[in-house]
Amino acid sequence: MTIIEARGLTKRYKSKSGPVHALDGLDLSVPRGTVKALLGPNGAGKTTTVKVLTTLTRPDEGSATIAGIDVLADPRATRRVIGVSGQYAAVDENLTGFENLDMIGRLYHLGRAESQRRARELVDMFDLTAAGDRPVKGFSGGMRRRIDLAGALVTNPEVLFLDEPTTGLDPRSRLSLWGIITDLVKEGTTVLLTTQYLEEADQLADDISVIDGGRVIAEGTSDQLKEQVGGHRVVVSLMTSDAREEAVRILTRYGDGEPVVSSDGRTVDVGVTNGPQSLQSVLADLEASGIELHDAGMRRPTLDDVFLRLTGRSTEVNAGDPDETAGPSGTKPKKPKKPKRSKEKAA
Repeated sequence: MTIIEARGLTKRYKSKSGPVHALDGLDLSVPRGTVKALLGPNGAGKTTTVKVLTTLTRPDEGSATIAGIDVLADPRATRRVIGVSGQYAAVDENLTGFENLDMIGRLYHLGRAESQRRARELVDMFDLTAAGDRPVKGFSGGMRRRIDLAGALVTNPEVLFLDEPTTGLDPRSRLSLWGIITDLVKEGTTVLLTTQYLEEADQLADDISVIDGGRVIAEGTSDQLKEQVGGHRVVVSLMTSDAREEAVRILTRYGDGEPVVSSDGRTVDVGVTNGPQSLQSVLADLEASGIELHDAGMRRPTLDDVFLRLTGRSTEVNAGDPDETAGPSGTKPKKPKKPKRSKEKAA
């Protein structure tokens, strides 16, 4: 059963260089009790999509429903069934963690007793018992993120919007937050997650929509999207970057497309049809050319490869753009590709 449905969402802004399409006819569908990841770089339209669906921005065109409620016609009813955690923790630093959650409960008119009960329950749920009675100003980044996410859950929302929830967190804090999100979904919460972290989408999402230029250009499970790239990739690491040009020529000889060179010029990889045979041929030619290798091997495609194939560029993490906008009006992204849905959930 679909719980989030958006059709033809369009949002335009004016800029010095001309009109800008933040959203350009975006369509979206999210089944109940799943995690949908919106994957794309800054400017793709991810945050604008969340702002429209959470009633913070009205689109110029299009429609959206959440749990059967018309987002545009009845924003107040929409807010009763959603929770939102933005890119930056929206907490009062002078209050304790418990007091922040109690305040949110009061704002939702839960009543004093229920607000305090729910606040204490969430403090324990998010493993903040020892710190719950300390001012938030002394919290680490990961603890602030957890208390912010807890605030989005005060009313037990049916749908939870997470806009780049782990940006700026260390790996340990990121893994902790992933565990919390996974547990919420097991309990029936639907999550719409925007992220620039490919690993995050791979780890959490039941389904991924790749967004570029304000519209969905591809969607499917992680495995389905990787199948669009297909085959394997041969990767070689050179001892020095001096041999880069010759290595690129050799990999081009056996590859299905243009080789990708790392920023330091020492690693080159290319997609191939027959992985083992292509790797053997590449290694033989590199040895014949006298090129010394630091490492060589074969790997399966990643979501980064998918994004590079679809958009012509890799994702770039840049947390300094909270209100992203898309490229100039008139850009024509590729049409959505909907691969056949497999019966099994992606690993």
